[in-house]
Amino acid sequence: MSPPTAARAPSFALIVLASSMAFVVGQLDVTIVNVALPSIGNALRADVSGLQWVVDAYAVAFAAFMLSAGALGDRFGARRAYQLGMAIFGLASIACAAAPTIALLDAARALQGLGAAVMLPNSLALLNHALAHEPARRTRAIGWWTAAGAVSIALGPVLGGLLVGPFGWQAIFWMNVPLCVLGGWLSTRLERRRPRRARHWTWRARRSPPHAWPP
Repeated sequence: MSPPTAARAPSFALIVLASSMAFVVGQLDVTIVNVALPSIGNALRADVSGLQWVVDAYAVAFAAFMLSAGALGDRFGARRAYQLGMAIFGLASIACAAAPTIALLDAARALQGLGAAVMLPNSLALLNHALAHEPARRTRAIGWWTAAGAVSIALGPVLGGLLVGPFGWQAIFWMNVPLCVLGGWLSTRLERRRPRRARHWTWRARRSPPHAWPP
């Protein structure tokens, strides 16, 4: 009998595509929504303050949870945290598209920001783990990862204009759902890395040194 063959390592293109999907989705929603604000205001009868929170709720939630959400990868593994962020972002996008009021849309946008905060740092962690022993290829992959995010920011207004006109403002949020599903599926094809063991802190009473008491 021939010895079992080792599992085939994921290709460079798969690693870049899987990790970049989170950056593309997260950055795309920063700019694409600006084009849809007039349509959202007319459809939901929103004032300027409500429309401003459509943009700000996403940014505030993303900035507030970025550091703490990134630690989830160390606790549960980068791939699980990445998939969790993708799931949150996809469900929040559905909530955005189905929101009947501006208040619910603002709340769903904040949930989108939370999902982006979870998936974005862990997408880079996935890339680093997959190419941990190949510094040159890892540098190239990070370059592609960064370029994907930059292109998605510039592409946001263009896609927004193409979608809002014929399909309505909800289309910019429905578009995120298949992208999140694709990103989650691609991440399952990457190697699984064991999470770091969580440190358990134990508090012990500090013993004072014995004192020499006089007789």
